[in-house]
Amino acid sequence: MKILLLFLVWCLLLALCWPLAILALFLFPVVWLVLLPFRLAFMAVEALLALLKAILFLPARLLAYKTQ
Repeated sequence: MKILLLFLVWCLLLALCWPLAILALFLFPVVWLVLLPFRLAFMAVEALLALLKAILFLPARLLAYKTQ
């Protein structure tokens, strides 16, 4: 759905101002490549925080373990 909406907006931009639409079409991969290291850094920080959370909550999980 998001891709369809993006395509429709691009078609509208193409109808209204075609040089800007063509420029956006060529600049999109460049912007994606520039933002890629930030996405990878975010994933690494998110994984580190998940590991820290798992380590901090481990004693509580072990103490709350009850056998039937």
